[in-house]
Amino acid sequence: MNKPKLPLLFALLTLVAALLVLQPSAVAQQEPTPSSAASAQPQQHDPASPPTAMSQSSESQTFTGKIAKSGSKLVLKDNATKATYALDDQDKAKQFEGQSVKVTGTLDAQTRTIRVANIEPGS
Repeated sequence: MNKPKLPLLFALLTLVAALLVLQPSAVAQQEPTPSSAASAQPQQHDPASPPTAMSQSSESQTFTGKIAKSGSKLVLKDNATKATYALDDQDKAKQFEGQSVKVTGTLDAQTRTIRVANIEPGS
């Protein structure tokens, strides 16, 4: 009874071994999918697109709004867009608390903090 099982077992083991040897080369020959091809290429920044959450604008911008307290910090509240920005220079902002202002600086979009270059009374 062991004789008929031995050739069948040998054929099965040969088939499994052949599949194990051929599978890595079959995977390597597949064309990359669009998502894997995109991840392999470095991402290019489109200057027309808005800044991403992890980017910081290097250009100076002007923000308008009202200086207000948020907890223990002073922030700029833009009533037109309903946005609130932290201000990195609390000393400059303190003299304008409660007033409408124009803030010039660069925005760190990740932390929503304006690096203040200048604050002047708004119109």
